[in-house]
Amino acid sequence: MVLWLTTFAFSFVSAMVPFLPIEIYILGAAAEADTPTEAWVYGFAAGAGATVGKIIWYEAARRSIDSPWVQKKLMKPKTRAAFERWTERMDGRPVFSVVLMFVSAAAGVPPLLAMAAVAGLLKMPRWLYIPTVLAGRTVRFGLLFLGVDFALH
Repeated sequence: MVLWLTTFAFSFVSAMVPFLPIEIYILGAAAEADTPTEAWVYGFAAGAGATVGKIIWYEAARRSIDSPWVQKKLMKPKTRAAFERWTERMDGRPVFSVVLMFVSAAAGVPPLLAMAAVAGLLKMPRWLYIPTVLAGRTVRFGLLFLGVDFALH
């Protein structure tokens, strides 16, 4: 139980502080996973912590879109064009949005921190964003825990 809570907490902090990678933590913590089931449980704990952290980034971006600073930035033609391009790609295309967010959460490309901000700015529905990020992060971290567990046993 302690490792589950520690994994959740470290993952949350890692999601908030980009230069603190959870993957390094997993390399050490995975030695405690004695079975594949435990590896997936710890992967879920890491995925849940990361998701909560990314929800904060998402909400910050979502609420900032109406701020004078962001509106000023959107007055620049290049920035406005990029924003409109992303809006066009994601708006009304929930499957595209979910696939892109899942790939970002599971593979890290494009970086999830950036995609959390994009999803917030474009107001991707929370009911799509949250489970997609949770699933992607759980897959990523569960496979990391499994890989290390497999290598050690």
